[in-house]
Amino acid sequence: MNRTAILVSCAHLPEGDGDDDAVVPALASLGFSVSWAAWDSAADFASADAVILRATWDYPARRPEFLAWCEAVPSLLNSAEVVRWNTNKAYLVELLDAGLPVVPTALVEPGSPARFPSSEYVVKPSVGAGSRGAARFAAGADASAHVAALHAEGHTAMIQPYQSGVDSEGELALVYLGGIYSHTFTKGAMLGSTMDESGLYLTEKLAPAEPSAEALALAEDVLDTASALLGILRAELLYARVDLVPGADGKPLLLELELTEPSLGFRQADPAAATRFASAVRQQLA
Repeated sequence: MNRTAILVSCAHLPEGDGDDDAVVPALASLGFSVSWAAWDSAADFASADAVILRATWDYPARRPEFLAWCEAVPSLLNSAEVVRWNTNKAYLVELLDAGLPVVPTALVEPGSPARFPSSEYVVKPSVGAGSRGAARFAAGADASAHVAALHAEGHTAMIQPYQSGVDSEGELALVYLGGIYSHTFTKGAMLGSTMDESGLYLTEKLAPAEPSAEALALAEDVLDTASALLGILRAELLYARVDLVPGADGKPLLLELELTEPSLGFRQADPAAATRFASAVRQQLA
């Protein structure tokens, strides 16, 4: 059976950043006709069997418009409901309240005063991608001006203690396809990185990795809890990336749960990972 799949990007990255190159032939080998299209283009998304968010990295500045588009696409993966929840990092507070070990997170709405940690910390917008708008501050520093700048742009500010373990160990990204573990890669510290030529994301140093049993267990708990909060099964998520960092005691903490358009590290994974992704797409359509 021939099916159509559209990999969704943005005008600045019409065919993504290259990480998904192996996905196109993998989908084709499983019976899909594959094309790329920017989310705000005139492509016929409604007629596609699968519309897969991959590089829509300009959405933060146009989130209401992007969410409206998502809700109008019948075969969107992941779903519009998931996208709405996941594109505002306030979900971290929900996961924290559910008892998961999450990097401590405080949200400061526009018009509200901010309280800053006594240790080194990070301030970032609650809606954003690629570490844009994120800044690191020394212990005792006053980030009121940065918070005010985020508020002036209409953002809720998010304040988190800086996890210094990321400087030596980076972030650990565990990738799940169709709710099943696929592979892991590491990401170097993002703060201080240079911006990609597209201006949409910071460059990353990536490498394949093997997760510890503790990291894998936390990632499983994160997916189960998030799915319960969303009222869905894990298998309904075409993809998920669980980003962990080491806490002060060395134990893993959740930094982010990426369910919308994350790089999935196919260039750092085994060659069969792209086929697992294509198989998971078929699973979503079953």
